[in-house]
Amino acid sequence: MASSEIEVVSDSRNQQNSASSNSNLNEINIIDVFSASAYGDFDKLRKFVEQDGFSVSNPDRNGYYALQWASLNNFPDIAHYIIEQPALHWAAVRGSIAAADVLLQNGARVEAADVNGYRAVHVAAQYGQTAFLNHIIVRYGAEFDMPDNDGRSPLHWAAYKGYADTVRLLLFRDANQGRQDKEGCTPLHWAAIRGNVEVCTVLVHAGTKQELTVKDNAGFTPSQLASDKGHRHVAFFLSNAQGTNRSFCKDKVGIGTLADTGYAPILLCIIMILIVLFINSILTAPNFTKVTAVVGLWGWVAVSLAFGSLFMFYRCSSKDPGYIKRSAGFTDHMDKEDPLLNIDLNISSVWMGNWSQLCPTCKIVRPVRSKHCSTCKRCVEQFDHHCPWISNCVGKRNKWDFFVFCCMGTVTSFIAAIITIERIWTGMPAIPALERWIHHLAVQHPGVLVFLFMDTIILIGATALTISQASQIAQNITTNELANARRYGYLQGPDGRFRNPYNHGCRKNCTDFLIHGYIDDNEIAWPTLQQTTN
Repeated sequence: MASSEIEVVSDSRNQQNSASSNSNLNEINIIDVFSASAYGDFDKLRKFVEQDGFSVSNPDRNGYYALQWASLNNFPDIAHYIIEQPALHWAAVRGSIAAADVLLQNGARVEAADVNGYRAVHVAAQYGQTAFLNHIIVRYGAEFDMPDNDGRSPLHWAAYKGYADTVRLLLFRDANQGRQDKEGCTPLHWAAIRGNVEVCTVLVHAGTKQELTVKDNAGFTPSQLASDKGHRHVAFFLSNAQGTNRSFCKDKVGIGTLADTGYAPILLCIIMILIVLFINSILTAPNFTKVTAVVGLWGWVAVSLAFGSLFMFYRCSSKDPGYIKRSAGFTDHMDKEDPLLNIDLNISSVWMGNWSQLCPTCKIVRPVRSKHCSTCKRCVEQFDHHCPWISNCVGKRNKWDFFVFCCMGTVTSFIAAIITIERIWTGMPAIPALERWIHHLAVQHPGVLVFLFMDTIILIGATALTISQASQIAQNITTNELANARRYGYLQGPDGRFRNPYNHGCRKNCTDFLIHGYIDDNEIAWPTLQQTTN
Protein backbone atom coordinates (compact mmCIF):
# COMPACT_ATOMS: atom_id res chain seq x y z
CA MET A 1 0.00 0.00 0.00
CA ALA A 2 1.43 3.45 -0.93
CA SER A 3 2.34 5.91 1.82
CA SER A 4 -0.33 8.37 0.74
CA GLU A 5 -2.93 5.61 0.97
CA ILE A 6 -1.72 4.70 4.48
CA GLU A 7 -2.12 8.31 5.51
CA VAL A 8 -5.66 8.38 4.14
CA VAL A 9 -6.52 5.17 5.96
CA SER A 10 -4.89 6.43 9.15
CA ASP A 11 -6.76 9.71 8.98
CA SER A 12 -9.95 7.85 8.38
CA ARG A 13 -9.22 5.56 11.31
CA ASN A 14 -8.57 8.50 13.63
CA GLN A 15 -11.80 10.07 12.57
CA GLN A 16 -13.68 6.81 13.11
CA ASN A 17 -12.12 6.22 16.53
CA SER A 18 -13.10 9.68 17.65
CA ALA A 19 -16.58 9.14 16.26
CA SER A 20 -16.96 5.75 17.91
CA SER A 21 -15.89 7.22 21.24
CA ASN A 22 -18.79 9.63 21.05
CA SER A 23 -21.51 8.50 23.41
CA ASN A 24 -24.27 9.47 21.01
CA LEU A 25 -24.10 6.71 18.39
CA ASN A 26 -27.23 7.94 16.70
CA GLU A 27 -25.23 10.78 15.21
CA ILE A 28 -23.17 8.28 13.14
CA ASN A 29 -24.44 8.28 9.58
CA ILE A 30 -24.28 4.63 8.42
CA ILE A 31 -25.45 4.67 4.85
CA ASP A 32 -23.65 1.72 3.18
CA VAL A 33 -21.63 -1.44 3.76
CA PHE A 34 -18.43 0.59 4.13
CA SER A 35 -19.64 2.77 6.98
CA ALA A 36 -21.31 -0.25 8.61
CA SER A 37 -18.03 -2.15 8.42
CA ALA A 38 -16.01 0.80 9.63
CA TYR A 39 -18.23 1.41 12.68
CA GLY A 40 -18.94 -2.27 13.42
CA ASP A 41 -22.69 -2.17 12.96
CA PHE A 42 -23.27 -5.85 12.21
CA ASP A 43 -27.06 -5.66 12.00
CA LYS A 44 -27.03 -2.89 9.42
CA LEU A 45 -24.31 -4.64 7.42
CA ARG A 46 -26.42 -7.76 7.18
CA LYS A 47 -29.42 -5.68 6.18
CA PHE A 48 -27.46 -3.97 3.40
CA VAL A 49 -26.16 -7.31 2.09
CA GLU A 50 -29.07 -9.71 2.59
CA GLN A 51 -32.07 -7.44 2.15
CA ASP A 52 -30.89 -4.51 0.05
CA GLY A 53 -28.55 -6.55 -2.15
CA PHE A 54 -25.34 -4.56 -1.65
CA SER A 55 -22.09 -6.32 -2.48
CA VAL A 56 -19.07 -6.49 -0.17
CA SER A 57 -16.83 -7.38 -3.11
CA ASN A 58 -16.76 -3.86 -4.60
CA PRO A 59 -14.55 -0.98 -3.35
CA ASP A 60 -15.74 2.43 -2.27
CA ARG A 61 -14.94 5.65 -4.17
CA ASN A 62 -11.50 5.78 -2.57
CA GLY A 63 -10.68 2.22 -3.62
CA TYR A 64 -11.06 0.61 -0.18
CA TYR A 65 -13.06 -2.50 0.55
CA ALA A 66 -15.43 -3.19 3.40
CA LEU A 67 -13.08 -5.91 4.65
CA GLN A 68 -10.27 -3.36 4.93
CA TRP A 69 -12.41 -1.03 7.05
CA ALA A 70 -13.46 -3.88 9.35
CA SER A 71 -9.86 -5.07 9.73
CA LEU A 72 -8.55 -1.56 10.29
CA ASN A 73 -10.96 -0.95 13.16
CA ASN A 74 -10.61 -4.45 14.66
CA PHE A 75 -14.11 -5.83 14.09
CA PRO A 76 -13.45 -9.58 13.69
CA ASP A 77 -17.10 -10.55 13.46
CA ILE A 78 -17.60 -8.09 10.62
CA ALA A 79 -14.44 -9.31 8.87
CA HIS A 80 -15.53 -12.95 9.22
CA TYR A 81 -18.97 -12.20 7.82
CA ILE A 82 -17.48 -10.39 4.82
CA ILE A 83 -15.03 -13.22 4.14
CA GLU A 84 -17.75 -15.87 4.16
CA GLN A 85 -19.88 -14.10 1.58
CA PRO A 86 -18.03 -15.05 -1.62
CA ALA A 87 -16.03 -17.96 -0.19
CA LEU A 88 -18.91 -20.38 0.34
CA HIS A 89 -20.35 -19.50 -3.05
CA TRP A 90 -17.06 -20.27 -4.76
CA ALA A 91 -16.91 -23.57 -2.88
CA ALA A 92 -20.38 -24.31 -4.24
CA VAL A 93 -19.25 -23.56 -7.80
CA ARG A 94 -16.55 -26.23 -7.63
CA GLY A 95 -18.43 -28.55 -5.28
CA SER A 96 -15.65 -28.30 -2.71
CA ILE A 97 -17.20 -30.09 0.25
CA ALA A 98 -14.04 -30.04 2.38
CA ALA A 99 -13.61 -26.30 1.90
CA ALA A 100 -17.27 -25.74 2.75
CA ASP A 101 -16.82 -27.72 5.97
CA VAL A 102 -13.92 -25.48 6.99
CA LEU A 103 -15.94 -22.35 6.33
CA LEU A 104 -19.17 -23.52 7.93
CA GLN A 105 -17.49 -25.06 10.98
CA ASN A 106 -15.73 -21.78 11.64
CA GLY A 107 -18.75 -19.52 11.65
CA ALA A 108 -19.69 -19.07 8.02
CA ARG A 109 -23.43 -18.79 7.43
CA VAL A 110 -24.91 -21.35 5.09
CA GLU A 111 -27.75 -18.92 4.23
CA ALA A 112 -25.47 -16.05 3.26
CA ALA A 113 -26.76 -14.42 0.06
CA ASP A 114 -25.06 -12.27 -2.55
CA VAL A 115 -26.39 -9.24 -4.38
CA ASN A 116 -28.69 -11.41 -6.52
CA GLY A 117 -30.09 -13.26 -3.54
CA TYR A 118 -28.13 -16.36 -4.48
CA ARG A 119 -27.34 -18.62 -1.56
CA ALA A 120 -24.94 -21.54 -1.69
CA VAL A 121 -27.84 -23.83 -2.60
CA HIS A 122 -28.62 -21.70 -5.66
CA VAL A 123 -25.02 -21.72 -6.83
CA ALA A 124 -24.71 -25.48 -6.31
CA ALA A 125 -27.88 -26.02 -8.36
CA GLN A 126 -26.64 -23.67 -11.10
CA TYR A 127 -23.45 -25.71 -11.49
CA GLY A 128 -24.95 -29.16 -10.93
CA GLN A 129 -23.01 -29.87 -7.75
CA THR A 130 -25.48 -32.40 -6.44
CA ALA A 131 -23.23 -33.98 -3.81
CA PHE A 132 -22.29 -30.55 -2.44
CA LEU A 133 -25.93 -29.53 -2.33
CA ASN A 134 -26.94 -32.68 -0.48
CA HIS A 135 -24.05 -32.23 1.96
CA ILE A 136 -24.94 -28.71 3.07
CA ILE A 137 -28.62 -29.66 3.30
CA VAL A 138 -27.98 -32.72 5.46
CA ARG A 139 -25.09 -31.46 7.59
CA TYR A 140 -25.89 -27.78 7.94
CA GLY A 141 -29.63 -27.56 7.36
CA ALA A 142 -29.44 -25.36 4.27
CA GLU A 143 -32.86 -24.20 3.06
CA PHE A 144 -33.09 -25.89 -0.34
CA ASP A 145 -36.34 -24.24 -1.45
CA MET A 146 -35.47 -20.59 -0.82
CA PRO A 147 -36.12 -18.23 -3.77
CA ASP A 148 -33.58 -15.67 -4.97
CA ASN A 149 -34.36 -12.05 -5.77
CA ASP A 150 -36.18 -13.12 -8.95
CA GLY A 151 -38.27 -15.71 -7.15
CA ARG A 152 -36.31 -18.67 -8.54
CA SER A 153 -35.55 -21.58 -6.26
CA PRO A 154 -32.65 -24.01 -6.71
CA LEU A 155 -35.12 -26.30 -8.49
CA HIS A 156 -35.73 -23.58 -11.10
CA TRP A 157 -31.99 -23.27 -11.73
CA ALA A 158 -31.32 -27.00 -11.86
CA ALA A 159 -34.20 -27.46 -14.31
CA TYR A 160 -33.01 -24.59 -16.51
CA LYS A 161 -29.40 -25.78 -16.52
CA GLY A 162 -30.48 -29.34 -17.30
CA TYR A 163 -29.00 -31.09 -14.25
CA ALA A 164 -31.39 -34.03 -13.89
CA ASP A 165 -29.62 -35.48 -10.85
CA THR A 166 -29.91 -32.20 -8.96
CA VAL A 167 -33.58 -32.03 -9.90
CA ARG A 168 -34.07 -35.56 -8.56
CA LEU A 169 -32.41 -34.65 -5.26
CA LEU A 170 -34.53 -31.53 -4.78
CA LEU A 171 -37.75 -33.31 -5.68
CA PHE A 172 -36.74 -36.18 -3.42
CA ARG A 173 -36.61 -33.63 -0.62
CA ASP A 174 -40.05 -32.25 -1.55
CA ALA A 175 -38.98 -29.01 -3.20
CA ASN A 176 -41.95 -26.95 -4.35
CA GLN A 177 -42.43 -27.94 -7.98
CA GLY A 178 -45.27 -25.50 -8.55
CA ARG A 179 -43.45 -22.34 -7.42
CA GLN A 180 -43.61 -19.53 -9.98
CA ASP A 181 -40.90 -16.90 -10.29
CA LYS A 182 -41.39 -13.23 -11.14
CA GLU A 183 -42.00 -14.19 -14.77
CA GLY A 184 -44.62 -16.73 -13.72
CA CYS A 185 -42.42 -19.66 -14.75
CA THR A 186 -42.30 -22.94 -12.88
CA PRO A 187 -39.27 -25.28 -13.05
CA LEU A 188 -41.07 -27.17 -15.82
CA HIS A 189 -41.31 -23.95 -17.86
CA TRP A 190 -37.53 -23.48 -17.66
CA ALA A 191 -36.84 -27.12 -18.52
CA ALA A 192 -39.16 -26.78 -21.53
CA ILE A 193 -37.37 -23.60 -22.63
CA ARG A 194 -34.06 -25.46 -22.68
CA GLY A 195 -35.60 -28.52 -24.33
CA ASN A 196 -34.19 -31.00 -21.83
CA VAL A 197 -36.19 -34.22 -22.21
CA GLU A 198 -34.73 -35.98 -19.18
CA VAL A 199 -35.44 -33.12 -16.79
CA CYS A 200 -38.95 -32.69 -18.19
CA THR A 201 -39.56 -36.41 -17.73
CA VAL A 202 -38.42 -36.32 -14.10
CA LEU A 203 -40.57 -33.28 -13.35
CA VAL A 204 -43.65 -34.69 -15.07
CA HIS A 205 -43.44 -38.08 -13.39
CA ALA A 206 -42.88 -36.55 -9.96
CA GLY A 207 -45.52 -33.85 -10.33
CA THR A 208 -49.18 -33.53 -11.15
CA LYS A 209 -51.10 -32.41 -14.23
CA GLN A 210 -51.51 -29.01 -12.61
CA GLU A 211 -47.89 -28.09 -13.38
CA LEU A 212 -48.48 -28.98 -17.03
CA THR A 213 -51.23 -26.41 -17.43
CA VAL A 214 -49.72 -23.52 -15.45
CA LYS A 215 -49.24 -20.40 -17.60
CA ASP A 216 -46.48 -17.85 -17.21
CA ASN A 217 -47.01 -14.10 -17.25
CA ALA A 218 -47.12 -14.18 -21.05
CA GLY A 219 -49.84 -16.84 -21.02
CA PHE A 220 -47.73 -19.80 -22.18
CA THR A 221 -47.83 -23.33 -20.78
CA PRO A 222 -44.61 -25.42 -20.70
CA SER A 223 -45.60 -27.34 -23.85
CA GLN A 224 -46.32 -24.08 -25.69
CA LEU A 225 -42.94 -22.67 -24.66
CA ALA A 226 -41.18 -25.81 -25.86
CA SER A 227 -42.96 -25.58 -29.20
CA ASP A 228 -42.16 -21.88 -29.48
CA LYS A 229 -38.45 -22.58 -28.89
CA GLY A 230 -38.42 -25.32 -31.52
CA HIS A 231 -38.17 -28.26 -29.12
CA ARG A 232 -40.84 -30.33 -30.81
CA HIS A 233 -39.98 -33.60 -29.08
CA VAL A 234 -40.36 -31.94 -25.68
CA ALA A 235 -43.58 -30.22 -26.75
CA PHE A 236 -44.97 -33.55 -27.95
CA PHE A 237 -44.06 -35.25 -24.69
CA LEU A 238 -45.61 -32.51 -22.56
CA SER A 239 -48.75 -32.41 -24.69
CA ASN A 240 -49.23 -36.16 -24.29
CA ALA A 241 -48.59 -35.87 -20.57
CA GLN A 242 -51.46 -33.42 -20.25
CA GLY A 243 -53.75 -36.25 -21.30
CA THR A 244 -56.21 -34.11 -23.25
CA ASN A 245 -56.77 -36.74 -25.93
CA ARG A 246 -56.86 -39.47 -23.34
CA SER A 247 -59.52 -37.71 -21.31
CA PHE A 248 -61.66 -37.30 -24.43
CA CYS A 249 -61.35 -40.96 -25.29
CA LYS A 250 -62.07 -41.98 -21.74
CA ASP A 251 -65.27 -39.95 -21.70
CA LYS A 252 -66.42 -41.09 -25.12
CA VAL A 253 -65.31 -44.62 -25.79
CA GLY A 254 -63.52 -45.83 -22.68
CA ILE A 255 -60.11 -46.12 -24.30
CA GLY A 256 -58.51 -44.37 -21.35
CA THR A 257 -59.69 -47.15 -19.04
CA LEU A 258 -58.16 -49.73 -21.39
CA ALA A 259 -54.85 -47.86 -21.31
CA ASP A 260 -54.96 -47.89 -17.51
CA THR A 261 -55.67 -51.62 -17.21
CA GLY A 262 -53.45 -52.78 -20.08
CA TYR A 263 -54.12 -55.40 -22.72
CA ALA A 264 -54.18 -58.44 -20.44
CA PRO A 265 -57.96 -58.93 -20.87
CA ILE A 266 -57.51 -58.88 -24.65
CA LEU A 267 -54.73 -61.45 -24.54
CA LEU A 268 -56.78 -63.65 -22.22
CA CYS A 269 -59.68 -63.58 -24.68
CA ILE A 270 -57.36 -64.39 -27.58
CA ILE A 271 -55.96 -67.43 -25.78
CA MET A 272 -59.41 -68.71 -24.90
CA ILE A 273 -60.63 -68.22 -28.48
CA LEU A 274 -57.62 -70.11 -29.83
CA ILE A 275 -58.22 -73.02 -27.46
CA VAL A 276 -61.85 -73.26 -28.50
CA LEU A 277 -61.02 -72.99 -32.22
CA PHE A 278 -58.27 -75.58 -31.94
CA ILE A 279 -60.52 -78.12 -30.27
CA ASN A 280 -63.63 -77.52 -32.39
CA SER A 281 -62.14 -76.65 -35.79
CA ILE A 282 -58.94 -78.73 -35.78
CA LEU A 283 -59.14 -81.76 -33.50
CA THR A 284 -62.85 -82.59 -33.56
CA ALA A 285 -63.97 -81.02 -36.86
CA PRO A 286 -66.40 -83.42 -38.60
CA ASN A 287 -65.30 -82.35 -42.08
CA PHE A 288 -61.76 -83.58 -41.47
CA THR A 289 -60.60 -87.16 -41.35
CA LYS A 290 -60.48 -88.88 -38.01
CA VAL A 291 -57.41 -87.98 -36.01
CA THR A 292 -54.72 -90.59 -35.64
CA ALA A 293 -53.34 -91.60 -32.26
CA VAL A 294 -50.18 -89.56 -32.77
CA VAL A 295 -52.04 -86.45 -33.88
CA GLY A 296 -54.51 -86.84 -31.05
CA LEU A 297 -51.71 -87.22 -28.51
CA TRP A 298 -49.87 -84.14 -29.69
CA GLY A 299 -53.14 -82.25 -30.00
CA TRP A 300 -54.04 -82.77 -26.38
CA VAL A 301 -50.46 -82.00 -25.40
CA ALA A 302 -50.97 -78.63 -27.09
CA VAL A 303 -54.25 -78.12 -25.24
CA SER A 304 -52.61 -79.01 -21.93
CA LEU A 305 -49.78 -76.58 -22.63
CA ALA A 306 -52.33 -73.91 -23.49
CA PHE A 307 -54.01 -74.28 -20.11
CA GLY A 308 -50.57 -74.27 -18.51
CA SER A 309 -49.87 -71.02 -20.34
CA LEU A 310 -53.07 -69.59 -18.90
CA PHE A 311 -51.87 -70.47 -15.42
CA MET A 312 -48.47 -68.84 -16.00
CA PHE A 313 -50.23 -65.87 -17.55
CA TYR A 314 -52.20 -65.45 -14.34
CA ARG A 315 -49.04 -65.75 -12.22
CA CYS A 316 -46.94 -63.19 -14.08
CA SER A 317 -49.90 -60.82 -14.33
CA SER A 318 -50.91 -60.91 -10.68
CA LYS A 319 -47.56 -61.48 -9.01
CA ASP A 320 -45.58 -58.69 -7.38
CA PRO A 321 -42.76 -57.98 -9.88
CA GLY A 322 -40.49 -56.66 -7.13
CA TYR A 323 -42.00 -53.43 -5.87
CA ILE A 324 -39.56 -51.64 -3.60
CA LYS A 325 -40.92 -50.51 -0.27
CA ARG A 326 -39.40 -48.08 2.21
CA SER A 327 -39.02 -50.92 4.65
CA ALA A 328 -36.68 -52.77 2.28
CA GLY A 329 -33.47 -54.16 3.67
CA PHE A 330 -31.20 -51.43 2.45
CA THR A 331 -32.98 -48.71 4.43
CA ASP A 332 -31.93 -50.41 7.65
CA HIS A 333 -28.40 -49.19 7.00
CA MET A 334 -29.52 -45.57 6.71
CA ASP A 335 -30.36 -42.92 9.20
CA LYS A 336 -34.05 -43.03 10.04
CA GLU A 337 -34.42 -39.26 9.99
CA ASP A 338 -32.63 -38.60 6.73
CA PRO A 339 -32.18 -41.44 4.22
CA LEU A 340 -29.32 -39.58 2.54
CA LEU A 341 -27.30 -38.89 5.70
CA ASN A 342 -25.23 -42.05 5.32
CA ILE A 343 -25.24 -42.08 1.57
CA ASP A 344 -21.74 -43.59 1.31
CA LEU A 345 -22.99 -47.15 1.76
CA ASN A 346 -20.74 -50.08 0.97
CA ILE A 347 -23.35 -52.39 -0.51
CA SER A 348 -22.96 -52.08 -4.26
CA SER A 349 -26.52 -53.15 -5.05
CA VAL A 350 -27.84 -50.35 -2.83
CA TRP A 351 -25.77 -47.29 -3.59
CA MET A 352 -23.18 -46.63 -6.24
CA GLY A 353 -22.89 -42.87 -6.15
CA ASN A 354 -25.56 -42.43 -8.80
CA TRP A 355 -28.12 -39.77 -7.96
CA SER A 356 -30.56 -41.27 -10.46
CA GLN A 357 -31.13 -43.95 -7.82
CA LEU A 358 -33.21 -41.38 -5.97
CA CYS A 359 -36.88 -41.73 -6.80
CA PRO A 360 -38.61 -38.38 -6.28
CA THR A 361 -42.00 -40.05 -6.70
CA CYS A 362 -41.65 -42.97 -4.27
CA LYS A 363 -39.23 -41.03 -2.02
CA ILE A 364 -36.85 -43.96 -1.72
CA VAL A 365 -33.22 -44.71 -2.53
CA ARG A 366 -33.72 -47.59 -4.90
CA PRO A 367 -31.11 -50.32 -5.47
CA VAL A 368 -29.02 -50.45 -8.60
CA ARG A 369 -30.80 -51.91 -11.66
CA SER A 370 -34.14 -50.69 -10.35
CA LYS A 371 -36.38 -48.26 -12.15
CA HIS A 372 -39.58 -46.34 -11.54
CA CYS A 373 -42.41 -47.53 -13.78
CA SER A 374 -44.54 -44.59 -14.85
CA THR A 375 -47.45 -46.93 -15.62
CA CYS A 376 -47.47 -48.84 -12.33
CA LYS A 377 -46.25 -45.73 -10.47
CA ARG A 378 -43.91 -47.89 -8.40
CA CYS A 379 -40.20 -48.65 -8.35
CA VAL A 380 -39.39 -52.20 -9.44
CA GLU A 381 -36.26 -54.10 -8.46
CA GLN A 382 -34.26 -55.48 -11.40
CA PHE A 383 -36.73 -53.76 -13.69
CA ASP A 384 -36.88 -55.41 -17.10
CA HIS A 385 -39.82 -53.73 -18.82
CA HIS A 386 -43.50 -53.00 -18.42
CA CYS A 387 -45.48 -55.45 -20.51
CA PRO A 388 -48.94 -54.16 -21.44
CA TRP A 389 -50.00 -57.66 -22.52
CA ILE A 390 -49.81 -58.91 -18.95
CA SER A 391 -50.75 -55.51 -17.46
CA ASN A 392 -47.79 -55.73 -15.15
CA CYS A 393 -44.10 -55.01 -14.91
CA VAL A 394 -41.51 -57.71 -15.42
CA GLY A 395 -39.00 -57.58 -12.61
CA LYS A 396 -37.00 -59.59 -10.13
CA ARG A 397 -39.89 -61.57 -8.63
CA ASN A 398 -41.89 -62.48 -11.73
CA LYS A 399 -39.33 -62.66 -14.53
CA TRP A 400 -39.08 -66.44 -14.15
CA ASP A 401 -42.86 -66.74 -14.52
CA PHE A 402 -42.79 -64.43 -17.55
CA PHE A 403 -40.03 -66.42 -19.21
CA VAL A 404 -41.84 -69.72 -18.64
CA PHE A 405 -45.02 -68.15 -19.99
CA CYS A 406 -43.21 -67.06 -23.17
CA CYS A 407 -41.63 -70.50 -23.60
CA MET A 408 -44.92 -72.31 -23.13
CA GLY A 409 -46.64 -69.92 -25.50
CA THR A 410 -43.98 -70.56 -28.15
CA VAL A 411 -44.11 -74.36 -27.84
CA THR A 412 -47.92 -74.42 -27.74
CA SER A 413 -48.27 -72.22 -30.82
CA PHE A 414 -45.67 -74.23 -32.72
CA ILE A 415 -47.27 -77.61 -31.96
CA ALA A 416 -50.73 -76.26 -32.77
CA ALA A 417 -49.51 -74.83 -36.08
CA ILE A 418 -47.90 -78.15 -37.10
CA ILE A 419 -51.04 -80.10 -36.21
CA THR A 420 -53.22 -77.63 -38.10
CA ILE A 421 -51.09 -77.90 -41.23
CA GLU A 422 -51.11 -81.69 -40.97
CA ARG A 423 -54.91 -81.78 -40.63
CA ILE A 424 -55.31 -79.49 -43.64
CA TRP A 425 -52.84 -81.51 -45.70
CA THR A 426 -54.45 -84.89 -45.00
CA GLY A 427 -58.09 -83.81 -44.66
CA MET A 428 -58.60 -81.65 -47.73
CA PRO A 429 -59.73 -83.14 -51.09
CA ALA A 430 -57.39 -83.09 -54.05
CA ILE A 431 -58.17 -79.80 -55.81
CA PRO A 432 -55.72 -78.93 -58.60
CA ALA A 433 -56.02 -75.16 -58.55
CA LEU A 434 -54.52 -73.41 -55.52
CA GLU A 435 -57.10 -70.63 -55.61
CA ARG A 436 -59.98 -73.12 -55.60
CA TRP A 437 -58.28 -75.01 -52.79
CA ILE A 438 -58.03 -71.87 -50.66
CA HIS A 439 -61.61 -70.93 -51.53
CA HIS A 440 -62.77 -74.37 -50.50
CA LEU A 441 -60.88 -74.10 -47.22
CA ALA A 442 -62.35 -70.66 -46.50
CA VAL A 443 -65.88 -71.86 -47.21
CA GLN A 444 -65.77 -75.26 -45.57
CA HIS A 445 -63.30 -74.55 -42.75
CA PRO A 446 -63.31 -70.82 -41.89
CA GLY A 447 -62.35 -71.53 -38.29
CA VAL A 448 -59.15 -73.18 -39.48
CA LEU A 449 -58.00 -70.07 -41.34
CA VAL A 450 -58.88 -67.83 -38.43
CA PHE A 451 -56.99 -70.08 -36.02
CA LEU A 452 -53.96 -70.38 -38.27
CA PHE A 453 -53.77 -66.61 -38.74
CA MET A 454 -54.04 -65.83 -35.02
CA ASP A 455 -51.74 -68.67 -34.03
CA THR A 456 -49.06 -67.47 -36.45
CA ILE A 457 -49.10 -63.99 -34.91
CA ILE A 458 -48.87 -65.46 -31.41
CA LEU A 459 -46.05 -67.76 -32.52
CA ILE A 460 -43.99 -64.92 -33.99
CA GLY A 461 -44.45 -62.68 -30.96
CA ALA A 462 -43.85 -65.41 -28.37
CA THR A 463 -40.79 -66.71 -30.22
CA ALA A 464 -39.25 -63.23 -30.39
CA LEU A 465 -39.86 -62.67 -26.67
CA THR A 466 -38.48 -66.09 -25.76
CA ILE A 467 -35.28 -65.59 -27.76
CA SER A 468 -34.67 -62.07 -26.42
CA GLN A 469 -35.38 -63.08 -22.82
CA ALA A 470 -33.18 -66.18 -23.07
CA SER A 471 -30.33 -64.10 -24.49
CA GLN A 472 -30.65 -61.55 -21.69
CA ILE A 473 -30.81 -64.23 -19.01
CA ALA A 474 -27.65 -65.81 -20.41
CA GLN A 475 -25.89 -62.43 -20.08
CA ASN A 476 -27.64 -61.41 -16.83
CA ILE A 477 -28.86 -58.13 -18.25
CA THR A 478 -32.31 -56.58 -18.48
CA THR A 479 -34.24 -55.14 -21.40
CA ASN A 480 -34.10 -51.71 -19.77
CA GLU A 481 -30.31 -51.89 -19.41
CA LEU A 482 -29.85 -52.92 -23.03
CA ALA A 483 -32.06 -50.11 -24.26
CA ASN A 484 -30.41 -47.47 -22.07
CA ALA A 485 -26.86 -48.82 -21.76
CA ARG A 486 -25.30 -45.40 -22.43
CA ARG A 487 -27.15 -43.89 -19.50
CA TYR A 488 -25.83 -46.41 -16.99
CA GLY A 489 -22.20 -45.88 -16.10
CA TYR A 490 -21.89 -49.28 -14.43
CA LEU A 491 -22.32 -50.81 -17.89
CA GLN A 492 -19.21 -49.04 -19.17
CA GLY A 493 -15.63 -50.05 -18.62
CA PRO A 494 -12.66 -47.74 -18.07
CA ASP A 495 -12.24 -47.44 -21.83
CA GLY A 496 -15.87 -46.34 -22.25
CA ARG A 497 -16.93 -49.55 -23.95
CA PHE A 498 -19.88 -51.70 -22.91
CA ARG A 499 -19.13 -53.98 -19.99
CA ASN A 500 -21.63 -55.89 -17.87
CA PRO A 501 -20.30 -56.33 -14.34
CA TYR A 502 -23.10 -58.74 -13.45
CA ASN A 503 -22.25 -61.29 -16.15
CA HIS A 504 -20.82 -64.43 -14.51
CA GLY A 505 -20.89 -66.51 -17.63
CA CYS A 506 -23.72 -68.17 -19.49
CA ARG A 507 -23.74 -71.37 -17.43
CA LYS A 508 -23.85 -69.74 -14.00
CA ASN A 509 -26.30 -67.05 -15.12
CA CYS A 510 -28.76 -69.61 -16.50
CA THR A 511 -28.34 -71.97 -13.55
CA ASP A 512 -28.93 -69.27 -10.94
CA PHE A 513 -31.94 -67.94 -12.82
CA LEU A 514 -33.61 -71.30 -13.35
CA ILE A 515 -33.04 -72.35 -9.72
CA HIS A 516 -33.70 -69.10 -7.86
CA GLY A 517 -35.72 -67.18 -10.42
CA TYR A 518 -33.23 -64.28 -10.38
CA ILE A 519 -29.51 -63.60 -10.09
CA ASP A 520 -28.19 -61.84 -6.99
CA ASP A 521 -27.14 -58.24 -7.63
CA ASN A 522 -24.54 -58.30 -4.86
CA GLU A 523 -22.43 -60.78 -6.81
CA ILE A 524 -20.38 -58.51 -9.03
CA ALA A 525 -17.99 -60.11 -11.47
CA TRP A 526 -15.67 -57.09 -11.62
CA PRO A 527 -13.59 -55.85 -8.66
CA THR A 528 -14.44 -52.16 -9.11
CA LEU A 529 -17.76 -50.71 -10.09
CA GLN A 530 -18.43 -47.01 -10.57
CA GLN A 531 -21.57 -45.43 -11.90
CA THR A 532 -21.53 -41.95 -13.43
CA THR A 533 -24.78 -41.48 -15.25
CA ASN A 534 -26.56 -38.32 -16.22
